[in-house]
Amino acid sequence: MDHIKTIDILCVGETLIDFIGHQVDMRIENTKDYHRYLGGSPTNVAMNMSRLGMNVRLASTIGQDGFGVYIMDKLRENRVSSELVRLDAIQPTSVIFVSKTADTPDFVAYRKADMMITENQIPSEVLEKTKIFHTTAFALSKNPARNTILSKAKEASELGCKLSIDLNYSSRIWPDPLKAMETIKMYCQYDPLIKISEDDMERLFEERLTHEDIFAFFHEHLKVSIVCLTLGSRGVILSQKDKESIQLPAQKVDKIMDATGAGDAFWSGFLFAYSKEFPMKRCLKIALSLAAIKLQNVGRLPQNVDLLTQLLSIT
Repeated sequence: MDHIKTIDILCVGETLIDFIGHQVDMRIENTKDYHRYLGGSPTNVAMNMSRLGMNVRLASTIGQDGFGVYIMDKLRENRVSSELVRLDAIQPTSVIFVSKTADTPDFVAYRKADMMITENQIPSEVLEKTKIFHTTAFALSKNPARNTILSKAKEASELGCKLSIDLNYSSRIWPDPLKAMETIKMYCQYDPLIKISEDDMERLFEERLTHEDIFAFFHEHLKVSIVCLTLGSRGVILSQKDKESIQLPAQKVDKIMDATGAGDAFWSGFLFAYSKEFPMKRCLKIALSLAAIKLQNVGRLPQNVDLLTQLLSIT
């Protein structure tokens, strides 16, 4: 029996507190003051997608503490359903301290509750209704979350979900690159939409590969159809197996306020457009546009802008 897919996206992975530095272009050791934001890549994507009018679910684990209360309030405020968010009575909410920079930020992570995602948090009846199942390398880096996500990804794929992953690999989060590679290969069996950056790939392969080699690895070795490689200020290249790749420049941003979450904004725009079955080039243009809006705002996407109308006007 075909189930009606009423949930646009299920984001599975880390919900945490980002403490973003006040001092601009300072490394962590020189940053004196921090401002608190709701963070975690899948959480950012869930919040962004909700802003774009999508029906979103977030499956994650937070601590039963003051930060957990703050997170629940923020999710409610942004109309993200928290029915799959579990409060852990033992582990505190995970926090990350992040430097404020226009480049890839420096960070220190204190991880506790975020990895405690259990299988009973993601019921089969939710997966039956879900169009896109999205996660991150960060979320896959520790158990029990890793086993939960791999098991639920398999089930989601069997139920006709399109899978997605942001391979935001960092050796500081996942010190064992061999285990990381093995896990990524397992997830890639289900032909997910893949978002990667040049920095992610350099960290994962421990060398700077050419774009051709990166795409060949995913298409030929892992049999993945669609790979989106973000190039920071130089834009993006989307490679589709056996098709011509599409390269687009980044949108011009006069003053970058905060690069944290720009990749998540990009991917939110892409998945939003992909779920509407727009052509790939239009998906990328919408993604680049949302990333540019994010770069001009500290923390979340601005509340006072009609993002939906703005993005849908992009052809």
